[in-house]
Amino acid sequence: MRPTPALAAGGRTVANLLSATEWMLPSPASQVHTISVLPSQSPTPGHEFAFSNLTTSLGNGGGKGLAAGSPRFHVVRDDLLHPLANGNKPRKLDALLPLLRCRGATDIVTCGGCQSAHAAAVAVHCAEWGIRPHILLRGEQLDIPTGYNLISLMFGNVTYASRSVYAQRDEMLYEHATKIAGSNGTVMWADDIIGEDLVVDEDTTDGNGSRRVMIVKEGAGSVQALLGVMRLVEYLSGLTLFGQDEKVHIVVDSGTGTTAVGLALGAVCLGLQWRVTAVMLADTLERYRQQEKSLVSDFEKLYPGIFHGMVGNDTHCSLVQWVERFSPRSGILIVIEN
Repeated sequence: MRPTPALAAGGRTVANLLSATEWMLPSPASQVHTISVLPSQSPTPGHEFAFSNLTTSLGNGGGKGLAAGSPRFHVVRDDLLHPLANGNKPRKLDALLPLLRCRGATDIVTCGGCQSAHAAAVAVHCAEWGIRPHILLRGEQLDIPTGYNLISLMFGNVTYASRSVYAQRDEMLYEHATKIAGSNGTVMWADDIIGEDLVVDEDTTDGNGSRRVMIVKEGAGSVQALLGVMRLVEYLSGLTLFGQDEKVHIVVDSGTGTTAVGLALGAVCLGLQWRVTAVMLADTLERYRQQEKSLVSDFEKLYPGIFHGMVGNDTHCSLVQWVERFSPRSGILIVIEN
């Protein structure tokens, strides 16, 4: 059974956690556009659509006056977050990248497909933060680099891996990180930074200048990535349109499932009457449910007391409604108001 917002007694604690976190993005803000479905004014049956940029009208009730009473949905334009790296990828790096830098990371290793948006985001933001990015891309080098592949090449140290090697991702990542670290360096998985590791000293770098290499999983599907998505939920809940008492339905496409879990977890912990539907793009329902269970469990371990007991041990209990994909991928987070 899905937990109700009434159980989210840790909302204030979560707000304190988010306010105390160091972030990569200077602001959680995102443009929000609304689309209203209007009755057609022409003789032929059909509908017309009205458009409004909510970020320009937040002072006037968040755009609620547009086509009042008509069906509408709202689009959170995270694709406009950054000129080179956008979508939910920077959200997942929002808390993770500063944490890795605080732990003394000199290099970050990650992987993805040839046109991986995640790989490009890691390359761009690591370059901005003075960390060396190392990107393992599946397949062969393109004759003419384009899109995210070109961005990865511009900002990261790219190595192409055969599909057979890439199939063993963990081994591939660790072996590559070990080579980068050398005999005097250290290698650490981002997922292993938990508990006491979150208490950061003033200087965690090695005095001898050796490398400290951090490994970030494909798609940044780790517990630390949840915080950036939860920060977005807190921001949206502060808008007039998506207030604390509004019943909001969020629809998002899901690769690793981390963004969907972060949205749902943020809503529950902040006591919001929101529900999340995730369109599965890359795996089976069972695997997505396993990923959700793993992320929630890791979050409880990482931040005990904030979310403890909100979700039961029933294997059928889920924060996210996972659904099959029936149309081409949009890549845009959609928020629907009931």
